Order: sequence, then structure tokens, then C-alpha cells
Amino acid sequence: MKNTSILNDIASITEIYELTEANGYFMSGKAEETAYFDLYFRKVPDKGGFAVFAGLAQIVDAIKNFKFNDEILDYLKNEKQFSDDFIDYLRNFKFTCDIWAVPEGTPIFPNEPVIKVRGPIIQAQLLEPILLIYMNSQSLIATKANRLVRAAKGTAVAEFGTRRARSFDEAVFGSRAAYIGGCIGTSAAFQSKEFGIPGFNAMIHSWVESFDSEYEAFCEYARLYPDDCTFVVDTYDTIKSGIPNAIKAFDDVLKPMGKRPVSIRIDSGDITYLSKKARKMLNEAGYPDCGIAASNSLDEYIISDMVSQGAKIDCFIVGERLINCASSPLFSGVYKMCAIEKDEKIIPKINLSENVSKISTPHSKMLYRLFDRDSGKAIADVLTLEDETIDETKTFTLFDPDFTWKRKEVENFVARKLLLPVFLKGECVYKEKELSDIREYCSEQIDTLWEEVKRFENPHSYYVDLSDKLWQIRRDLIEKHKGA
Repeated sequence: MKNTSILNDIASITEIYELTEANGYFMSGKAEETAYFDLYFRKVPDKGGFAVFAGLAQIVDAIKNFKFNDEILDYLKNEKQFSDDFIDYLRNFKFTCDIWAVPEGTPIFPNEPVIKVRGPIIQAQLLEPILLIYMNSQSLIATKANRLVRAAKGTAVAEFGTRRARSFDEAVFGSRAAYIGGCIGTSAAFQSKEFGIPGFNAMIHSWVESFDSEYEAFCEYARLYPDDCTFVVDTYDTIKSGIPNAIKAFDDVLKPMGKRPVSIRIDSGDITYLSKKARKMLNEAGYPDCGIAASNSLDEYIISDMVSQGAKIDCFIVGERLINCASSPLFSGVYKMCAIEKDEKIIPKINLSENVSKISTPHSKMLYRLFDRDSGKAIADVLTLEDETIDETKTFTLFDPDFTWKRKEVENFVARKLLLPVFLKGECVYKEKELSDIREYCSEQIDTLWEEVKRFENPHSYYVDLSDKLWQIRRDLIEKHKGA
């Protein structure tokens, strides 16, 4: 999205402690010290086997518009203890960082950098909120959408979550993320226009209730929208009145016009049972081409059960449990410094913790994904030092970074770099893709994962390993700081 008001104030959407840190760097003479930061996440939502990376296009737009307006600068100057020189620095802010990122739609795994930043430490630090806001929210919804799509096993899934969203931004960008994850379209007009997502229509219960009879409501709707005729049939009684009245309206209004109905929608009750009855009734009435849509607080487990029980559904409509990711509403993205640069030498940095799972991986890194040449399936991801290469002509040894005795020899593989340049010296080199292309790429890349990684219950843990050199640096820093 461009030309939206929030982008005019994007730099102001930060936390005071980020500015306090930046002011401290400035006053300490560290403003131009080069630092490296990684953005990664710690835990897959819903105990899944992988997540889907989304939000990069909005990050790029936000960085292009990253500047501090006079209102926020006056506030900081008057209300907070920031130096006048620092305020002037912000007023004349010019972005000069390098940024690399994995392509949108890529399946990603915990503790691997999906965005890498190199640049003046103040600039790199101030990017933290916008990077996390867009990545966390969109990756969460794209991941959930893909779970729903995989549960549907080929049946379409449409996103109808705008009115259930917790904010306008969540509604707008949530539709985008859901489309990347595999949903076929959205009910939202603005999102359909802005992103080119197919728009989907649906009758709602209040339309039916506003007429003296269900049949009259259906007939009037059919007269008004003969080319997009979809009836909600559960306002009163799906089997006894909804479907019979729908069929009668099809016969009395659409058929004389030479039109065919699009679908009916069932929004309550035992939808699996009702869909089977509805399918039989529609077929017998001469409408085998009339689709059946299902809604009513669906999630991937309900959808999976309905599919396994033979529900006659042509489209699952999902709203609140997609846009709010109700079962796991947090994407655990973090942004950590991993190195500084002095005299053209990279000095690795590590963030230790009493929680072992929070220990970061130091140094400036490259992320590789290894693919089996024969099957095309992803074998593992490997983090290396940025100047290391993986020789595809030789056997490569994978090993668990924590349990190093767990090793696997791989050969006949292709090693592909996942971190690609987005900004170089502050100049954008990212070529924006059509959303439909990102969606197709996402589907293709998820197909490279083994089914064991994609299952909902107890998915196989995908390997994210370190090169020997990187593992040694990490171990040495742990021992140095822990006194081992």
C-alpha cells in the first residue's frame, strides 16, 4: 500500500526506549558504528512444523517512507530528555542500511534469520518496530491460512474476516497475508481493489429477516443480482425452508432469465450432515452446478473433520479464526544484534539467557536451503558465515547444534541462498511482485516440504543447522561469557 496516512508517520510508530537507545548511541559517539541485526522467530504457531513469511512488501514501503515529522520531533524535544543535536539528526534522517530478506511466501523455521540488517547502529535499531509489526502480523495470518487450506485438501477456502479484525490494519493486511497463504479470495472490497485479490460475495441473514418471507427475500435478491446469486439458507430452517425456498426462487426468477445460481451458504448446525442433504436436494431439483459454501467459526480441525466425513462443500468461508488466529494469536518474532563492525572486521555478538531457547546465533550470516536433486524436497536449512559457501559437489555433514552427535551425511543436493538483497546502501533493489505470483511461489515452496513436516499433530522437526565455523564461534562466545 502506498499513499496511506500511516506511512507519513511510520518512523513515529516506535517505542520510547528505542529512541532512548538511539539518543544514547548518538551521545556516546557510536552513531555511525556499523551493526548487524537478525530478525527471526522462536516458535511456530499452533505447534506446527513451519511458518510462512509475509509482510515484506509493506516493510519495503515503510522503509522508503521512514522519516520523522515535525510533530513527533517537537514532542520529543519538549517532553523527553533528548539532546538538540539528536533531534536534528532525526530531522535530517537518511537511511543508508543494507537489508536482506527471504522471499515472501517462503516456508520458514524457528531461529533462522528471515531479515538481516547491516548499517549504522542507530538506523538499524530504529527499524525494529516496523520490521516486527509487519512480519509478525502477516506471517501469523499467512501461516494460519495455509493450515486451513491444507486441511481443506483441495476445497477452496475464502477469507471473510474484515469485520472480525481487531484493527483496520489487521483487516487490510490480513486479507493480503491470507491470500499468500492460499485462500482463493476475500470478502473485503478495499483489499480486493488494492491488492488484486478476487472478491467474493455472500447474502447475510439480515437481508432475509428484512422481508416478510424467506422466499420473497430470495426472489428479490435473485432479481437484483442474477449473475452472482448466493443465498444463505439457515436463517430459519435449512432443510425445511431454506433450501426449498432457494430452489423455488431459482426456478421462478433465475431460470426464466436463463441464469444459474452460484451457491447456497450454510452457517449453522451440523454442516456436514446438512451439506449432504442440500447436495441431494439441489441435484434432484436440477442444480448440480450450484455450489455449497460453509461458514460458522471454522478452523483447520473442523474443516479436516468435515472433509474426512464426506461433507459436500465447495468453499469453506473462514473469518474470525483466521483473521484473529484465535488458537495461537502470537507470532514470536524477535530482532537481535548479532555483530558489530570495526576497522572492516566483524566482531560477533551473542545474547545469552537463563532460558537456553533464547540464546542467539552470533555473526553476519547467510541462510541456505538444501534440496534433494532427485525428489526436489527440502532436506534442511543451514546457517553459515556470510562468506562461506556450501560445495554441492561434496558430501555435506548436517549436525544438531545442541546435540552434536546427531549427524547426517547428505549428497546429491542443491544449496540455494534464501537471504536476498532488498536495500543496498539505503537504495531499494527489491522488485515488487504481483501478489498472485507470491501466492503461487508459496504453494510451490510448501510442496517441497515432506508431508511429515506439514502434518498438524506432532510434525517432524525440520533441521536448521549451523556450519562448523559458525557453531564454533557460537560455542566460544557462550564459554567466554558463561566462564565455562
